[in-house]
Amino acid sequence: MDKRTFRRILSLIRPYRHYFVLSLVFAVTSVALTLYAPVLIGDGVDLIVGPGRVDFAALVPLSVRLALVVAGTALTQWLMNLCNNRMTYYAVRDIRTRAFAHLEELPLKYIDGRPYGDMISRVVTDVDQFSDGLLLGFSQLFTGVVTILGTLFFMLSINVSISLVVICITPVSLFVAAFIAKRTFSMFHLQSVTRAEMTALVEEMVGNQKIVKAFSYENKAEERFQKINERLRDCSLKAIFFSSITNPSTRFVNGLVYTGVGIFGAMAAIRGAISVGQLSCFLSYANQYTKPFNEISGVITELQNAFACAARVFELLDEEKQEPDDADAVELAENMATGEVQLENVNFSYTPQVPLIQDLNLKVNPGEHVAIVGPTGCGKTTMINLLMRFYDVNSGEIRVSGLPVRKITRNSLRANYGMVLQETWLKAGTIAENIAYGKPEATRDEIERAAKAAYAHSFIRRMPDGYDTVITEAGGNLSQGQKQLLCIARVMLLLPPMLILDEATSSIDTRTEIRIQQAFDRMMQGRTSFIVAHRLSTIRNADTILVMKDGHIIEQGSHRELLQKNGFYAELYNSQWEVQGGTI
Repeated sequence: MDKRTFRRILSLIRPYRHYFVLSLVFAVTSVALTLYAPVLIGDGVDLIVGPGRVDFAALVPLSVRLALVVAGTALTQWLMNLCNNRMTYYAVRDIRTRAFAHLEELPLKYIDGRPYGDMISRVVTDVDQFSDGLLLGFSQLFTGVVTILGTLFFMLSINVSISLVVICITPVSLFVAAFIAKRTFSMFHLQSVTRAEMTALVEEMVGNQKIVKAFSYENKAEERFQKINERLRDCSLKAIFFSSITNPSTRFVNGLVYTGVGIFGAMAAIRGAISVGQLSCFLSYANQYTKPFNEISGVITELQNAFACAARVFELLDEEKQEPDDADAVELAENMATGEVQLENVNFSYTPQVPLIQDLNLKVNPGEHVAIVGPTGCGKTTMINLLMRFYDVNSGEIRVSGLPVRKITRNSLRANYGMVLQETWLKAGTIAENIAYGKPEATRDEIERAAKAAYAHSFIRRMPDGYDTVITEAGGNLSQGQKQLLCIARVMLLLPPMLILDEATSSIDTRTEIRIQQAFDRMMQGRTSFIVAHRLSTIRNADTILVMKDGHIIEQGSHRELLQKNGFYAELYNSQWEVQGGTI
């Protein structure tokens, strides 16, 4: 067990230490009452030691006291569990809240570089495993330790020599439990990692089920799942096998303790050193004394699993956050955003070993429409990531409205961009809520106007509940074109001073595309626009076309100018359209 992980778990519990104290008080009270019961039972046995020697007058009040003790034990155990539940689930709520909040503060490169399922597993599954282990630990560890100490005290008060037999055999049980527990942590950690890998695969397959079926990938997906499942089975079996040895091992040692107490106690009773009732009481204490060792061995196993899962959650929390905005960063208000964008000697790569954008220079005047074209991997989308400051440049500078982007808060910078991507994103909720995602306070009239401008109003009206129709997270009850129209309506509602359109009409039919293009033309009037396109026919009216290759702008100019140059752009264009008689 990592001591640092243990200290961090204690720091989570610290705000709820009053529950911790109350739980200890109730645990001590419960154990004290539980241990007092054998004394009453032993006294009762001494009152009925033979025929004609039963003291009924003394048994009645003794039975009443025993009933009160049992009721008090049940009440204090319930209160102890209540405190443990509150302490555990408050701590778990805090760590899950921190983990989710931290995810939103992590840089995009961390999210892009890891399987989504692994992060989901850390926030959901690992936290659940941690809470289960922690709850079991608090519920049984407290009472177990107090029971061991309490029974030792009562046994010593009855007979010291027999108690010494118990004390001498006890370390064997502790040694066995500790020996096995040390070897289970790494196995449970491997189990947690493999479980996260499986979650990532399932999330990937379910989220892309149409692609899986379209390419008949079911068998290969099942093979991948089986391999991970086999590894999970192996590491789970090893973890459970070694951890399960603890309980029978401690039970064997506990059997030795009980046997020793029985033999030495019987000999002491024959000599008259103790009464039959005291021997009965002593045997009851021996049984109660050994029982917590079995429970604690199980608790140790669960705690090892809990600590392994907690360590993975803490790994996530320890990831370096996104670089915060500069202290002197300004809010780019809409009236400050002129739409001027300038890139000066920009260099960027996702990994140092693979250079991508090198020495990129570009100046976009307010209101200009700039199209970015080029082959796959040339840096088109990367340039968009840099403009939105999803990633920061390695060197050079990007200026927006005359201000370096590092001197502008990220939220205000992005609020001045409207973005429509080829890959649509919708959240679970109503259609109206999805359109108003960037402007939650928008009225229904504003939402409908935006939908009409995006030519989405007609299909929305045909939905069962119109704008109040609930759609799934992935928009499964909508076509790809309808989802894209909703994303366009989302931007139409905001009408920010700068626009980014990344193949925004790729999933829309030709007739609707013509209408949307007209709507875009109206929307882009007076607004700086960056248009990433693969279909070059859609960008012929752009003021400037940037042709990128290997992270460089190799050609720049209008559609007609670039065709006249007969360079790389003309080659790309002609590869999409058959040129006949010099006309297209």
